[in-house]
Amino acid sequence: MSFDIQYLLWLQDLRNATGGAFDEFFNALSKFAVDVLPFLPYIVFWGCNKKWGYRFMTAFWSGELVNGLLKLTVCAYRPWIRSELIEPAGDSKVAATGYSFPSGHSTNATTMYGTSIAWQKDKRRWLAITLGIILFLTCFSRNFLGVHTPQDVLVGFGCSTIIVILVGFIQNKVGDNETLSDKLTLAGIIVVITTLIYIQVKPYPMDYIDGQLLVDPQKMMNDTFKACGGMTGFLVGSYIERHYLKYEIPVGDAALRLPMLTTIGAAIMFAWKELFAAATIVQLFGGHWGNFIARCLMTLFALTLWPLVIKKECHS
Repeated sequence: MSFDIQYLLWLQDLRNATGGAFDEFFNALSKFAVDVLPFLPYIVFWGCNKKWGYRFMTAFWSGELVNGLLKLTVCAYRPWIRSELIEPAGDSKVAATGYSFPSGHSTNATTMYGTSIAWQKDKRRWLAITLGIILFLTCFSRNFLGVHTPQDVLVGFGCSTIIVILVGFIQNKVGDNETLSDKLTLAGIIVVITTLIYIQVKPYPMDYIDGQLLVDPQKMMNDTFKACGGMTGFLVGSYIERHYLKYEIPVGDAALRLPMLTTIGAAIMFAWKELFAAATIVQLFGGHWGNFIARCLMTLFALTLWPLVIKKECHS
């Protein structure tokens, strides 16, 4: 038996020995990383700091894209497929979709908490340290819950750390150079197109047990289509915002409605992501392109339509 499976079984014994006392805590950390944190970039962009909002969005969607590419390239099976002895805790298995390597939750947590740490480390050191602890616990939760191996988590964390550092470096180098920003936008669109072609033409393992396909690669592509859609919406939306909208965060008396507007905007995006997109666009266009279009529209809304609403409402 491989070391990674032995490690997960040891954590499983620990869960059982404690009567599952920590299961809900770690499950909540995991869910927060994928259900709530992804909306942080837009809240920052609308109401806190436009530059850091862009940095958050760039890191998040880059992490999503890289994670999807790696998952569909390696095609590693989940721990419970590799060993029938593994029993994930509670309902954590429900959210553990797709291939196993690397961990998407760890990727999301690292891009969001990591960017937050970079933002706050000089201003609020205590907050940066606290976020670092939460990041560690979130990554560890994927092992503790039995849904990811240590290598899944470490690579998700490592790739995202590199992305956070690179995004900060590139942003500082580009500065206000719109020509260079446009070239990077074009390069990003080329990467998205290349990714979409690659994931649809590459071969995938087609392993069966008792006549049942272990993992359906068509379903596994959905998350990467979401990442490509989100990245496309971000690239197109940022181009429109930078060249035409030129959004500025309201200040002074004009900012009195800003907290309410940012909350409403995030709520609209959450409702679209969790409820309405699946019932409309995805139903109409299917799992692949439906998810692509839904995520694209969501990020376009965040960068174009809602900034217009904020400008109108705050200066009316």
